[in-house]
Amino acid sequence: MTIAEVVKPPGGHRPLTVLTWASVALVGVTAVGLLADPRILTGVPIWLKPFKFAVSFVVYGWALSWLLSVLPRRSRVAAWSGTIIVGSLVAEMAVIVAQVIRGTTSHYNQTTPLNATLWSIMGASIMILFLAQLVISVVALRQRIQDRATAYAIRLGLLVSLLGMVVAFAMTSQKTVAGTIGAHSVGVPDGGPGLPVTGWSTTGGDLRIGHFVGLHALQALPLLAYALTRWTRLDEVSRARVVLVSGAGYAVLVLLLTWQALRAQPLLEPDGTTLAAFAALAAATLIGIGLVVSRRRSPEMVTA
Repeated sequence: MTIAEVVKPPGGHRPLTVLTWASVALVGVTAVGLLADPRILTGVPIWLKPFKFAVSFVVYGWALSWLLSVLPRRSRVAAWSGTIIVGSLVAEMAVIVAQVIRGTTSHYNQTTPLNATLWSIMGASIMILFLAQLVISVVALRQRIQDRATAYAIRLGLLVSLLGMVVAFAMTSQKTVAGTIGAHSVGVPDGGPGLPVTGWSTTGGDLRIGHFVGLHALQALPLLAYALTRWTRLDEVSRARVVLVSGAGYAVLVLLLTWQALRAQPLLEPDGTTLAAFAALAAATLIGIGLVVSRRRSPEMVTA
């Protein structure tokens, strides 16, 4: 069975399904907040952070629920891990929204005992989420998924997503200001000029970029496998190899974006060294895909 035959709405894991639809509702609530609440925090509308997190939870919850529903063998360990992830995300969002209502920041904020406690809750929930997804990744690696492109997409999507989570830990070691431990930006204070919607720094490095790109491998790679199945004539082996090459390139992209940020470079202002690294990655990935496609086997050859 290929990924094109199993794409369906979330429904395989009830807690994740509930989280997905609750996040859809929260997107609407926070959008109203963006329009109705004029407060600005760290240079952006105060409701922008919960809005972005709600959108991210919709996509993440849908993808993980789908993934758990298509594993060949139902795993009680993976199902419980999915439920633990839901609890972690609910705790994280509760703190974010509570701090918005209070008119202060949620991440890295230790300016008062209450703020420090709330940030500790967030930190613990993030670590628990990471470990729970790691368990799901191990389960997916151990199961035999019939279609190889689908198998690579699911496994690499989970692993690269974990890599994106690891990038977030680097934020806690950044230079701080009074009352905070950690920062998104590198070389400049948080809350400076940023790109529209994302808020990624336009004057320094921003670790949220590699974090964001890495997290969404969980959706991007399965979508690639689906597109290859749906709109190309590649045989199963070729599709699997394209996903493998693309997944490896995707992982390196996350590392390069993080490296660029740690060198205090804005995303849209890379230096020559950074440009050369990105060009080399693009060339290597395209050459790898080109070699796979040029050597593809026709369906007749596969069945011969």
